[in-house]
Amino acid sequence: MTRAVETTDIISKHLPGKCGVSTDLLREGAPIEPDPPVSHWKPEAVQYYEDGARIEAAFRNYIHRADAKQEEDSYEIFICHANVIRYIVCRALQFPPEGWLRLSLNNGSITHLVIRPDGRVALRTLGDTGFMPPNKITRS
Repeated sequence: MTRAVETTDIISKHLPGKCGVSTDLLREGAPIEPDPPVSHWKPEAVQYYEDGARIEAAFRNYIHRADAKQEEDSYEIFICHANVIRYIVCRALQFPPEGWLRLSLNNGSITHLVIRPDGRVALRTLGDTGFMPPNKITRS
């Protein structure tokens, strides 16, 4: 998670007074076997079980409606890797999570997911890199 830690350090400098929490739940991994399968990425089956349970726990722990008593909008920034983001987006939008690998994200991109008080979810941005110079845009 070196890149995520480095990115967190950079962002934190621009958000003084905001606390950061590190969690192993958001560590990169293989969330669920993709459907359709792909030939270029084939982790061992056990990795799906180990990583998948952890990444699902991250989804259940962090992706939810605000408290009903909350009166103002709130924002949470998660700095993690593409597999985790793609899985969480599929789950939040109630798409089949096995489709996570059909989504493509550039390194350092921004995804903006909105959860409204009534539980409706909207994906405002997926993998935005418009803030980066083109020569800095990469993909793993």
